[in-house]
Order: sequence, then C-alpha cells, then structure tokens
Amino acid sequence: MPRENEHLQLLGRETQYAKDYAPSVLETFQNQHPDNDYWVQFNCPEFTTLCPITGQPDFAEIKILYMPGERMVESKSLKLYLFSFRNHGDFHEDVVNIIMKDLIKLMDPKYIEVTGLFLPRGGISIYPYANYGRPGTKYEDMARERLMRHTII
Repeated sequence: MPRENEHLQLLGRETQYAKDYAPSVLETFQNQHPDNDYWVQFNCPEFTTLCPITGQPDFAEIKILYMPGERMVESKSLKLYLFSFRNHGDFHEDVVNIIMKDLIKLMDPKYIEVTGLFLPRGGISIYPYANYGRPGTKYEDMARERLMRHTII
C-alpha cells in the first residue's frame, strides 16, 4: 500500500505541541511485513515528566521495543506523544506502564516492552520495565520469559 493512502495527519506538517498528556496524537500506518517477526526500537534519550508530588522535573531515557502486528506507530506522532508528558505528573513506574498500554491499544503489537532509565533524584535512580505479549500466542510466553529473566545494568 502506498504511504500516501495512510491518512497520516502529523508527518510533514507544522508541529503543534500538546500542553499535557495527549495519547490522541498517536498515529499508525500499515505494517508492510505483518507475517515477519522483527524488532522495531525507539529510544527517547531526552524524556521529561513531572513528579506528581513536588512538581519537579524528572529526566529519563525511554526505550520502546516491539514486534509489530498489522499496524505500526508513526515516529513523529510518538515523539509528540512522549513530549506530552513534559507537563504531566506521574510516578516513573506509572509512566512506563501508561506508555506501554497506550501503544498496545493503538497498534495491537505481537510483543512490546518499555523501559524507563530515570536519572537520579534524591540520590537514587529508578529503572521501571514493563512488557506484554499478545495473549494466547507464543508472544505471551515470550513476554513471561523475558520478564522473569529481565535485568537492567
């Protein structure tokens, strides 16, 4: 399918930044290879959000790794979505799970994992990790296995 038929609203247009958490900016396009298992990884090394208690900024690298199904997330919309957390207050663990759940709802991937490498605040770093495999498939088994063997160095 030609990309012109994807009806993407953000790509190639002037960028408008959301003032707060905005999952509605996320867009998808058709995966041209849905029968193949392959990885897509996004790294967002300049992610910011706010502490929900103090309002102080938290800085992190967010890593998203997924195996697409029929749909894939469009990268500019993902960038704007991640940017929308800038003025939003949530705990680190919540941010990682919210991102993962929004992307599952958006594109129904075969498998996805999201890691947050949050910089130290108060002398301690927090590295939450969440993953998901499509239920009833080998990807569900893979998610369970990867979670049990997961380590962050």
